[in-house]
Amino acid sequence: MATDPVCGMFVAESPEAIQLTRENRRYYFCCSGCRDTFANPFEERRRLARRLAVAWPLSIAVVALSYVDPTRVSVGIAALLAGIVQGYAGAPFYRGAWDALRRRVGNMDFLIAVGTTAAFAYSAVALLVPGRLPSEYFFDASSLIVTLILTGSYLEHLTRVRAGSAVQRLAELLPTEAVVLGRDGERTVPVAEVGAGDRVRVSPGGRFPADGIVRAGRTYVDESLLTGEPGAVEKRPGATVLAGTVNGEGVVEVEVTRVGPDAFVGQVGALLGEAEMSRISIRRTADRIAAAFVPAVLGIAVAAAVFWRVAEGVDLTTSVLVFVTVTITACPCAFGLATPAAILVGTGRAAEDGILFRGPEAIERAARIDLLLTDKTGTLTDSEPSVSDLVALPPCTEPELIALVAGVSVGSEHPLGRAVARAAAARGIAPTPVEDTTALPGRGVRGHVGPEAVAILSGREAPAERIDVAPIAAWVRGVEARGDSWSIAVRNGRLVGAVAFGTSLVPGAREAVAALRAGGVDVAIVTGDGEPAARRVAAALGIARVHAGADPAAKLAVLAEYQRAGRVVGFVGDGVNDAPAIAAADAGFAIGSGTDVAREAGQVILVRPDFRTVPAAIGWARRTVARVRRNLYWAIGYNAVLIPVAAGALVPWLGLRAYAWLPIAGALAMGLSSATVVLNSLGLRRAVPADRSAGRPLRETVSSAPA
Repeated sequence: MATDPVCGMFVAESPEAIQLTRENRRYYFCCSGCRDTFANPFEERRRLARRLAVAWPLSIAVVALSYVDPTRVSVGIAALLAGIVQGYAGAPFYRGAWDALRRRVGNMDFLIAVGTTAAFAYSAVALLVPGRLPSEYFFDASSLIVTLILTGSYLEHLTRVRAGSAVQRLAELLPTEAVVLGRDGERTVPVAEVGAGDRVRVSPGGRFPADGIVRAGRTYVDESLLTGEPGAVEKRPGATVLAGTVNGEGVVEVEVTRVGPDAFVGQVGALLGEAEMSRISIRRTADRIAAAFVPAVLGIAVAAAVFWRVAEGVDLTTSVLVFVTVTITACPCAFGLATPAAILVGTGRAAEDGILFRGPEAIERAARIDLLLTDKTGTLTDSEPSVSDLVALPPCTEPELIALVAGVSVGSEHPLGRAVARAAAARGIAPTPVEDTTALPGRGVRGHVGPEAVAILSGREAPAERIDVAPIAAWVRGVEARGDSWSIAVRNGRLVGAVAFGTSLVPGAREAVAALRAGGVDVAIVTGDGEPAARRVAAALGIARVHAGADPAAKLAVLAEYQRAGRVVGFVGDGVNDAPAIAAADAGFAIGSGTDVAREAGQVILVRPDFRTVPAAIGWARRTVARVRRNLYWAIGYNAVLIPVAAGALVPWLGLRAYAWLPIAGALAMGLSSATVVLNSLGLRRAVPADRSAGRPLRETVSSAPA
């Protein structure tokens, strides 16, 4: 059995089932209406709009003719108008009912078709064959019911289009043309013709047409597409830019690396598309309920009609009225909307914050996490080392030490060399001119300042170089206790100072960990780094559990141990060395650029390399699942209350004649139930973004959202 990707009904994977093949995947549908909606939702919306344009005026006219001037002629005109509503506006319901009947499955269209047809047929027989049936006419009821339910279907389509608008907005970010540079000069071509390897020029204020690497020029780029926040990021040669982001003041040349579906925008669209088509277990529960719902409702409707006709002796008109009322009132439209509406809105809203869920299953898993394992380097701490401490021995001063170390490291691509260069630039210190520099792989760098020999060496090289480090022994012990590495500065064979290197916490790491704990999620560090460095970071963040020195296999073992203990475990990493653990976790969070990582094992892709997006992602997942459950409560509660009423539970107090308007009231209530589900889902769009500083991102904080 498969499930209809539009309404969620169970569908047999049989040759006669209604099918649609798209992108080498085969989908099964309960009716042609669902198939058409899936194939072209915008065209289906236009068709519904045309039917409503006919249905509403005619339904109003039917009501007026039935009650303002209820003569036989006016009732005959009302019957003609009601027939047009029934046949034209109600055609999608008949088509869906026939498809369901042919494959022996129940759906909402079947209930609608049976109820409105019973009301219309009874009225037509009573009009055309006077005396056979009591002269009670329900043309107004059948017309209004079809119109109200059709209006609900139209609102559902609007909801789907609005909920999926994130993909459309992303697509609109791309420019229509690009300036491609070649041997013959530059030429302007459509973006669709730009390929990987092309070099494009982007002017100030323009948008990048594809993902690429800056090869010439320098600028600042507005990456609010990634961060959800205004701001500009400096881009120099070698920096990565993403399609759709806005160039700042400089003209840059970019070598295209990814285009079309492989680019950032294309991958976001694909991920949101997966979210739309996939299913989660809470929705499968709704599927099972809906599959058993149709025969149960028909049984209740027939039993109620027979009971009042036989046991209580009511007339045939009232008996038919009870049958119609039950079938119309019980129509489970809200079930069809409960999950997809919330999922579409939730995934779209999270995507605007740079959080991509790879399907609804990822949302449900992320919402249930109670333990988060996280890598350290590149996740909680910067991936690049920085100067954490230094000590200068007289007569050398700290500025002179920094200038010397920076001078020796000029031009070095080693991470420690870059760290020294950044430290000197931050202090406004110019590097000392050093000549004849020679790199000593794994050991350091040597050079000359005038006639003096200078060197920057790893601390472990001191014994081999016969350098006495006793004057800085206490400093070394403190550095190593923190887990930092250190290097010595030597001039003419004499120690003049030392520099310590460590990694600093990423911005917001403390707040993010606090937010996770406040939301009931424990945090543990699993890293390949040494114990001292891992413990130092854990102490700074208030994390008690540390697993250090863990290679990929050890990380998997730690993860499996927690899972065997019954924990729902998430794993956060950079998507490379951590990929096995990310894939094995109940919910894997891949932190990175959002392009390479999208191909990795993460179920949740955090576009911005910012640990604060982890609690934000869990918060959006919990909000979305909470909305799904709330929607299902509305749908189940509505039917649990109104089906007994429709079957006659209030007859002892109101009498059966008071039920004359109940079919219309039931259709209206059904529409209101569906509207409530839709509004409740759309309330996610007004949800307050995760508060990354107050430790509240895991809560569902909603501003003026329907309850």
